[in-house]
Amino acid sequence: MDDQALASHLAGTRILLCYGLLGEVMAGLRPVGLDYMAGQIDWLRRIGVAAQVIRLPTVAPIGVNAGRIAEAALDGDGPFILVGHSKGGVEALAALLRPGMASRARGFIALQAPFRGSPVADRILRLGAIHVAVHHAARLLGLGSRRGAKDLTTPVREAWMRDHEAAIAALVQAVPVATLATAIGPNPAPQDRAHAPVARWMEASGAGPSDGLVPVASALLPGARQLVLKGGHRALVAAGPGRDPIGVLRGELARLPPIR
Repeated sequence: MDDQALASHLAGTRILLCYGLLGEVMAGLRPVGLDYMAGQIDWLRRIGVAAQVIRLPTVAPIGVNAGRIAEAALDGDGPFILVGHSKGGVEALAALLRPGMASRARGFIALQAPFRGSPVADRILRLGAIHVAVHHAARLLGLGSRRGAKDLTTPVREAWMRDHEAAIAALVQAVPVATLATAIGPNPAPQDRAHAPVARWMEASGAGPSDGLVPVASALLPGARQLVLKGGHRALVAAGPGRDPIGVLRGELARLPPIR
């Protein structure tokens, strides 16, 4: 589907993007060459699709941000599609379980979301000094508190997923949901090499393949469309050699059924 056809396919639908942890900081570094979802947003707007970032303090608790996402989604007219990266995908899922959301949602695309948590979050929370540093840095930057990081630990996320299993199963029956993961292979691209040692550590620890932050098994929801691609944790949201974040998003948006 070319851009013109896709714009027609998405006419009357809002695309709402949800950043991952510290995403607003990364997005703010665009002037120095860091691309974080910016290329995707620019492309959507350029072809005439209504797209906006839901402004969230990304270190805030998941439940708090889920409420903000639901408020933003229900505040506008017509259907919406949620696109969430990493923690933003987890928060978007929680938002979609709130009253009135599923009936308005045209689709949900989760990019590398740690639905069942991340061993990296577990490790950071065990390193108390780093945890405190993250907490104070987040507060100083107005991004939230350390509770948002704790919400990404595997015990917290596994418990939440168990408690909401039936609701999630009903959601994926009612709303088209795509869950995309990435994995760093044995010969990572240059931009993914920083995450490669962590990916090897997680695999050796029994978490399986990962993007260096989120295990593939954590990012895929049962009953949803599942796709695993190559790359590190920003492979689906940042441009770079061998990456095509716009193409990935274009493909997922084109797969959504037309409005009935």
